[in-house]
Amino acid sequence: MKLLRVGICALVVFGVLSHGAVEDWAHAVLEIGAGFLFLAWAVHAYRTQEQQLIVAPLLLPLAALLLVALGQWVFHFSASAHDTRLQIQLLLADILLLFVAAQAFRTLEDWRSFIWFVMSLGFFVSLFGILQHLTFNGKLYWFREMRFGGIPFGPYVNRNHFAGFAELVIPVSLVPLVLGKVRRERWFLVSLFAVVPIGALVLSASRGGIVSFGVEVGVLIIWLLLRRTGGKHLLSGGAVLLLAFLMVSWLGVQQLVERFSSLQSLEVTSGKRASMRADTWRVFLDHPWMGTGLGTLQIVFPAYETLYDGKIVNHTHNDYLEGLAETGLAGGLCCAWFLGVLLFDSLRRLSQAVGAFSSSVQLSALVACLGFLTHSLVDFNLHIPGNALLFFLMANLATTEIRQPPTSQIPKSGKARHRHRIQ
Repeated sequence: MKLLRVGICALVVFGVLSHGAVEDWAHAVLEIGAGFLFLAWAVHAYRTQEQQLIVAPLLLPLAALLLVALGQWVFHFSASAHDTRLQIQLLLADILLLFVAAQAFRTLEDWRSFIWFVMSLGFFVSLFGILQHLTFNGKLYWFREMRFGGIPFGPYVNRNHFAGFAELVIPVSLVPLVLGKVRRERWFLVSLFAVVPIGALVLSASRGGIVSFGVEVGVLIIWLLLRRTGGKHLLSGGAVLLLAFLMVSWLGVQQLVERFSSLQSLEVTSGKRASMRADTWRVFLDHPWMGTGLGTLQIVFPAYETLYDGKIVNHTHNDYLEGLAETGLAGGLCCAWFLGVLLFDSLRRLSQAVGAFSSSVQLSALVACLGFLTHSLVDFNLHIPGNALLFFLMANLATTEIRQPPTSQIPKSGKARHRHRIQ
């Protein structure tokens, strides 16, 4: 199982560093990797006579969505069978990886290693983004030309997609700090893992990302108020935010303001975004039941475009409307099912949590998913395969049952600490 866990983490790293895995060659790597990991699990299960098969709660709505897309492809409901087939392959890869993750990440220690992985990845990618921001020469990784333009930050061509990544990794370190679930000797390290991604998110100048991070902070505050907890531990969260602000100030507030102003003219205008949303809604009204086909918005949109500016519209900057247009009510119900499972199962897990580790990290996963889904109202991070894969893994963490190790495996001297600290 350790090999499976390493393989999943390796694919996450690849998806992030390959510009979000948005290119065809990156799609192929993710899909082949998912196939190999599923095959490795099957061989392992056969050799060890694995008796218990875990079906993640989120697999069923994703499988239903896959069936909808397969129906579009098989029965020629899609405006482009080729594009729909490509999206089916990506969705199948995500489902396979989610299935394998459900088998590989079961126990307390499994998830502990995953949390450290996510925090470390968020720190190093954010640090790279800051360095690139300070020394940018117009090229990705300082050597790769951007043929189709972009507003890059870190490994991402679009700063808003880096923001989507940051929204998923920041709560993993921030939430335990605010809840006071970090051991004193590791407080500095975990704080560093929170401060750098927050500072990078602000430096990216992504308005949607900053607003979504504000939603994450708001959700966390509401949770603390409802549970009547906080006190001195809130100072930890406040200190982290203050340190992030000081870091941004040290790097240059004036430069940040200028960056906000200069990037406004390079982005899709608010009027254009509103027009795209209205036009996409008309696509849905004309194809209400099965949609135009998964991945076909770019094909069908020109016939509905009312505000033409000479640019190709490949995404609506609203994942929900785009999903309705491409999959109709059938796909929309699958997505609503997914969101319902994510919300209710995660809240149920939090109410049943028996240890500090499970409650704090599952809350951090839920907060991360809510921030990410908020950003999806104004962007298309779910169409960035690297971010989508990390989102599905975080959603799985929020909804899964984390198994506690047998009491006999916990040293007596460490039982109390085990219950109250996670890092």
